[in-house]
Amino acid sequence: MAAAGESNTPPRRKKKRERKWLRRLAVLGILLLLPVLAAGGALFGIFYYYGQDPSLPGLRGIGDYHPEQIVKVLDREGRFLGELGTVHRTVVSYDKIPRIMIKALLAAEDAEYFEHEGIDYKGMVRALVENVLRRKFAQGASTITQQVVKQLLLTPEKSMRRKVQEIILARRLTQRFSKEEVLSIYLNQMYFGHGRYGVEEAARYYFGKSISDVETGEAALLAGLLQSPERLSPYKHPDAAKQRQIYVLGQMARLEYIYEDDARKLAAAPIAVIPEGSGQINLAPEAVDLVRKRVEERFGKGKLANLGIDVRTTIDAGLQLLARQALEAGLEEIDQRHNYRGPLARLSGRAIDRKRGDLTAERARKPITEADKVDGIVEKVEKIGDDAKDVRLTVFLGKGVGVVDLAAEPRYNHDSKPLAERFRPGDVVRVRLAPERKRDEDGNPGLALELGPQGAMVVLDPARRDVLALVGGYGYRPGGFDRSQRAQRQPGSAFKPFVYAAAIESNKYTAASVVNDSPEVFKLWKPQNYEKSKFRGPVRLRVALADSINTVSIKLLSDVGILATRELATHAGLDLPPPEHLDLSLALGTATVTPIALANAYATFASGGQWGEPRLVTAFGNEPVPAPELKQTIRPETAYVITSLLRSVVESGTARSAAAKLQRPAAGKTGTTDNNRDAWFVGFTPELLAAVWVGFDERRSLGRGEEGAHAALPIWVDFMTRALAGTTISDFSQPPGVVVARIDPATGLLPAPGSEGIEEVFLDGTAPVDSAAAPGEEMNPDQLLLGAHDGP
Repeated sequence: MAAAGESNTPPRRKKKRERKWLRRLAVLGILLLLPVLAAGGALFGIFYYYGQDPSLPGLRGIGDYHPEQIVKVLDREGRFLGELGTVHRTVVSYDKIPRIMIKALLAAEDAEYFEHEGIDYKGMVRALVENVLRRKFAQGASTITQQVVKQLLLTPEKSMRRKVQEIILARRLTQRFSKEEVLSIYLNQMYFGHGRYGVEEAARYYFGKSISDVETGEAALLAGLLQSPERLSPYKHPDAAKQRQIYVLGQMARLEYIYEDDARKLAAAPIAVIPEGSGQINLAPEAVDLVRKRVEERFGKGKLANLGIDVRTTIDAGLQLLARQALEAGLEEIDQRHNYRGPLARLSGRAIDRKRGDLTAERARKPITEADKVDGIVEKVEKIGDDAKDVRLTVFLGKGVGVVDLAAEPRYNHDSKPLAERFRPGDVVRVRLAPERKRDEDGNPGLALELGPQGAMVVLDPARRDVLALVGGYGYRPGGFDRSQRAQRQPGSAFKPFVYAAAIESNKYTAASVVNDSPEVFKLWKPQNYEKSKFRGPVRLRVALADSINTVSIKLLSDVGILATRELATHAGLDLPPPEHLDLSLALGTATVTPIALANAYATFASGGQWGEPRLVTAFGNEPVPAPELKQTIRPETAYVITSLLRSVVESGTARSAAAKLQRPAAGKTGTTDNNRDAWFVGFTPELLAAVWVGFDERRSLGRGEEGAHAALPIWVDFMTRALAGTTISDFSQPPGVVVARIDPATGLLPAPGSEGIEEVFLDGTAPVDSAAAPGEEMNPDQLLLGAHDGP
């Protein structure tokens, strides 16, 4: 018998049973392993299949990374003026991004970025299981590398196929490029909210500084935005933005990127961002619009989006601001003098019906464009807010209506009577379409009032032809009608210096020549002076130009000739019609010019007779633009004499009100056209030249008394006194070939014996040789008049 506790099974049978169980366990193991192997095989097959997909993108788009960027426009000192482009991105190199920004990003988005191979395998498996369970693409586990792939190489669709391709490309990207290269692309590519892409533009928008200058709290805020830029905007949702910043700071402390004490202090501090949009003020939209044209000329149309360069200009940001302030303040003064702050007319009854019919017919002929200024009829005046300025006008345009938000009309709000009380139904107002303003709740377009006149201003460095400031109108907006460049207007008496220059250049006349200011008929045309029916008789050219006597200018043009005068004006820089299209009215400035062209032509006098194209761009990126070559197109002596004559305009003539305020040598000329439709002043010192034009775009009268000396000159004086404040006073240099002689002020001849006389400038060899009669002696009157003491 077997002992208790021992098995009765024979040893051979026992071994057989063990082998049987081992076989069963082996089969079970195989059966259990088959799904895993199958899954692994399937996964391998999926990756192999999609990896061989011919439509799988290559990495060229990343290796040749040139995203859309803005072109920054800078002034002469590198100060921001404006920007070109639709995608607000500025690419910066990796070495310009501070380490604290890199650490904040890693803490927020991918802490193991520098350890993994572009893929977070744990997160990927977790996401894969979740997606299989839900039988759809529900979540992902994207590293920074994968996000770069998604942004630059793949479509935004959510599918298993796209996710697999993302993983494949992320691995290839890690093998091809360094971690720093991928991170640099990520930080320049990603969206940070409010239309800003990349860390450089984000830092400038939120903090008003370059990314290289951001501090820890700012870096944490930027890094946190990437999760959901709009939902976490510090402007729209400051509480959510703060909570996200606190989370990133905590992660940075946990990863030992910063000390915990610093994280707590920053977490307790309020978010510090600049006022929304304040860091991107478009200071010189006129110059920016012109730079766009220059960029297209240099690089070709359609190339702007990918340039990403800084364009440096000749604009002086300080002078640009002063010029705009002076012009807009001057226009507001004209508004006040003529009550251009209310309706053009006030209608009632049948008059309203007739006006509505006229507007309807007009709109049927020509729909309104953004470039138009049109009449409209106020239909409704309604309060839309708590503030007294929160008032809206509904204006009938002939086809539909538009709305004017009076709170957005600062130009016309400078009156003791509230703007809202100045309008009522039936009023006629002049408006333009204002796409920059919001539509109302019914979708009606925003309008802007255009009640007062417009203006333009050009500021040049006359010696170099650098454009220092451009103002294209009151409230000029990008893409608008730039009157400084495009307004073709008659210069009026501001053209007279070119007539006088032709006379001096001919050697037939001098500054002391005497011409008879008397009525005369030229081919049925009987010109008048500004003071109608008033004539002075014999008058020296210096006095005639200073007081802007029309008859003298016409007589000079008649004698010197239209062809010679046109040639001189062309040499100065004006583009005039051919001679056969000109007549003696040219002496009164009837040929149209633009403000910048007239300013540049005056700069030819100011620079000693040298002409050159106005210069705006000094560099495209690192490529300098050569300064224009100045050419001697008018004799220096002639230019100096004309400058001297123009000094008398400021010291004792039509612009004499400027002398006491400016208190330094200056030259210039007023200009006014028929019925005060245009008012001009163009003037200069040795260092600075400015041209001012004022008028209505529709060429109607500015109003009684609004000649150049009253409408344009004060704007010029306001600008020049502030622009030149604190600068050294200098005088105009007299060139060789100019002599100074004393003359008798009444006759322009040499002083009579015993008389002191006054000083006058002459081209060498043209000074008078005869003396005026002594007191009590008679003199031949013909000796005084034109040509009586011409030079050789």
